[in-house]
Amino acid sequence: VQLQASGGGLVQAGGSLTLSCAASGRTVSRDTVAWFRQTPGKERIFVAALFRTGYRPDYAESVKGRFTISRDNGKNTMYLQMNNLRPEDTAIYYCAVGPSVIRSTVASQTAYHYWGQGTQVTVSS
Repeated sequence: VQLQASGGGLVQAGGSLTLSCAASGRTVSRDTVAWFRQTPGKERIFVAALFRTGYRPDYAESVKGRFTISRDNGKNTMYLQMNNLRPEDTAIYYCAVGPSVIRSTVASQTAYHYWGQGTQVTVSS
């Protein structure tokens, strides 16, 4: 299974970016898909997760109302739309997939079996 993340870049504060993560080797439509982020010297932290169809997504408090996670099952791809970006959103963003993630463990890295390589997002002030 491979997850290919893309869409990162440099943006000014208040701007927007959309990250994509294309999966291959596995159909992820019934999996939980998620985004995490990491800054140098710190742990990877949860950003957002989307369960299989019909369940509401989960977001970290710091991104609620600004970020939207979505998926296109036909393309086997997940997305993270990021609006009103702030300098503190600067990080490497990782996509992840887990076949049996439940809501109580959604923010735990160990709940996810597959990870993308990360894409850098830099927000300038």
